Amino acid sequence: MRILLVEDEERMAQALCEILRQENYEVDHWGDGIQGLYAIETDVYDVAILDVMLPGKNGFEITKEARRQGIRTPILMLTAKSDVDDKVTGLDCGADDYLTKPFMPKELLARIRALGRRNIHSPDGTLT
Repeated sequence: MRILLVEDEERMAQALCEILRQENYEVDHWGDGIQGLYAIETDVYDVAILDVMLPGKNGFEITKEARRQGIRTPILMLTAKSDVDDKVTGLDCGADDYLTKPFMPKELLARIRALGRRNIHSPDGTLT
């Protein structure tokens, strides 16, 4: 499974990359929202994990723009923003799941697996 990770906090990003790679996931990491949006626009991912508070563009903006462009990659918001209104905003702007920090790695991995099951590739390579 190929995962896009957009996280600006370096220690958190390193820990997440290690957790994901231990599960044999291929991970592309970007540290700001502009790079993250470019990555999701120009590459194919099975799942995207986005922080909300990012330099350049926040995770909500990335999600809205990706959905506006018809990008259907499953998006998981992984953020310290735990207010109910933030969760509603994230889900309403197009995120498929929302997990707050701190989190347990096994829960994150289970959510990634669930999102991956929903993201089925059709025979011609398009996402369905």
